[in-house]
Amino acid sequence: MKIIISHDVDHITVWEHKKDLIIPKYLARNMIELMSGAIRGKECCLRFIGLFKNKWHNIEELIDFDGKESIPSTFFVAVDNALGLHYSLKDAEFWIKKILQKRCDVGLHGITFNNYENIKNEYNTFKEISKLNDFGIRMHYLRNNNNTLEYLNNAGYIFDSTLFKFQNPFKVGNIWEFPLHIMDVYLFNKNSHWQNQTLQQVKDETKIIVDKSYRKGIKYFTILFHDRHFSCSFKRWKDWYIWVVDYLKNNGLEFTNYREAIRELEKES
Repeated sequence: MKIIISHDVDHITVWEHKKDLIIPKYLARNMIELMSGAIRGKECCLRFIGLFKNKWHNIEELIDFDGKESIPSTFFVAVDNALGLHYSLKDAEFWIKKILQKRCDVGLHGITFNNYENIKNEYNTFKEISKLNDFGIRMHYLRNNNNTLEYLNNAGYIFDSTLFKFQNPFKVGNIWEFPLHIMDVYLFNKNSHWQNQTLQQVKDETKIIVDKSYRKGIKYFTILFHDRHFSCSFKRWKDWYIWVVDYLKNNGLEFTNYREAIRELEKES
């Protein structure tokens, strides 16, 4: 079993949310988590301080960490807006190019999942910005329907990693689907909109999922960790990510990325 790690870029600045309800919801969430004991006072204060820094991403920090750990991670960046994702195309272009300059792979964080014309428009925009001839996608909020993979295949994507299920990669036309097995939000906010799990609970759950996947014969185990959480203001999340990388390495598991996995899969088929 090989490990694929990726990061979704949902936010870049605080003030890109000046016209939506993300900031009020964020403030309310912090107070709920503080009062429930899910986070400590210091962590809550760091989150409030972070508002004034106008920085809601940790892209470079994750690139540096992954690089030191020899993890060939993939970042998914959006070129359209919806559902709390509101950064500008200018910011998207800056970070797409920055990620590529840092020798990391980058794919599209898709918005439209149910309309081929809009899917193709996002594809063309990302291709023009990135200058990549082939790339993959993950849908924002993992949204999909029965037609999504067919639309993505027709648009020209080489892979998708949206479906959340215990399954090996499979091909639809020319596109490879890499099902997602672990997402940080699902671990820490278990059946909730708020953080409700301790670090130890998340570690224990992670071990169960990894073991289950190994026993089921999963060849490529995929992990999604949002760059926003690689921060001391989300201390348990950051600690978990550092721990899981170490845990997987100590268990002799190898890290790869979607492109290399596709090359291996194509050789086998």
